[in-house]
Amino acid sequence: MRVRTLLAALAMSALFAAHAVNIRVLVSSGPGVSVRVPINAAVTGLPAAGVPPVSYAEWQVGLQGSNLSLNGQDSGSPNLYLPPTPGSVVGIGGGEYRGGVLLRALAGKVEAINIVDLEDYLRGVVPAEMPSSWPAEALKAQAVIARTYAVSRLSPGAAYDLCASEQCQVYGGIARETPSANEAVAQTRGSVISFAGKAARAVFSSDSGGYTASAGEVWGTDYPYLVAQPDPLSRSPKSEWTLSIPLARVAEVAQRYNVRVGALQAVAITRLSASGRPLEVTFQGSHGLARIAGAEAGGFVRALGAHSTRVTFTGTDPLQVSGAGFGHGVGLSQWGASGLASRQWNYAQILGFYYPGVGLSQLQEARVLPNGGSVIAFSRTQTLVNLRESLPALAWSGASTE
Repeated sequence: MRVRTLLAALAMSALFAAHAVNIRVLVSSGPGVSVRVPINAAVTGLPAAGVPPVSYAEWQVGLQGSNLSLNGQDSGSPNLYLPPTPGSVVGIGGGEYRGGVLLRALAGKVEAINIVDLEDYLRGVVPAEMPSSWPAEALKAQAVIARTYAVSRLSPGAAYDLCASEQCQVYGGIARETPSANEAVAQTRGSVISFAGKAARAVFSSDSGGYTASAGEVWGTDYPYLVAQPDPLSRSPKSEWTLSIPLARVAEVAQRYNVRVGALQAVAITRLSASGRPLEVTFQGSHGLARIAGAEAGGFVRALGAHSTRVTFTGTDPLQVSGAGFGHGVGLSQWGASGLASRQWNYAQILGFYYPGVGLSQLQEARVLPNGGSVIAFSRTQTLVNLRESLPALAWSGASTE
């Protein structure tokens, strides 16, 4: 089959009708990638998607100078674009993805960016982020926050909106889809959480350790709906754990935070946040004392390899780090959502608990402005209620301040 050039810029893939939001997801970046496409109904040299194929062709996409190559032949362009159509599927690397693909040559690598409808994207995200066997209402809550996170990351001026790894949110394409997760996506179609007319910052983690963290203590920026509060039903295999860390390793990590105290002799948590996470860590050494505070204190704990920052320190060499939970602890706890769902809470109640003060909104449109910005509009918003007073208190001592 003759290779012809697909000259395409992704002229802002976020030009949408109501509920038809396209997301651009980086799924592969490396020296080359294989792309599998149907070969009937060719369009500008590569096959169109969305029609029942006679057969498929696999293209090895590499680099030739500053251009992309197809099966070793120079395409004549650094960009190739197979647009999405209803029902289209494209193979990228070893996976299959709904929608289309944009291929780019950039800095000695081939980037493969899946262009996919938001709702189809979520079908590959929800079961990758939360076990499909969990209660349906927990899966629905995950679907809403995953949708909110994706919409809030629309970046018309960037090459793509999201990556497919846990640095953004995990996206596994068609291989990760399950009936229960698909149903959760379908039953919450278009629903997002919002605050002050904008998509909320829908962050989440695996297990809060029994007490959610505020955004301010973790990242240094406060949000009214990302607060510290008891989370008694967040219980997981990582709810209690202990690490032993040699003092030499502690000293090495401390130096990254500009701690200069000579030979390190001891380290202690000396100030706590409302959620029992460190706001100040003090180091004693042969040349005196030093402290790190605020979000950097939590950063230091994470850099030690701790599963979360809800910890206590005991001992000296090795330093015993005993903790609760897994992840940063801000926003929704996935294990906590499962626990609430098991108590017959619905997904709106779960979201109201973890993001107090937000609204549950219906996404109406998302479109690109001529200046490269974007508009996200909602057709209606329901204020959610925090029902935390109906839950039992959780006793946990927090970190030592001695």
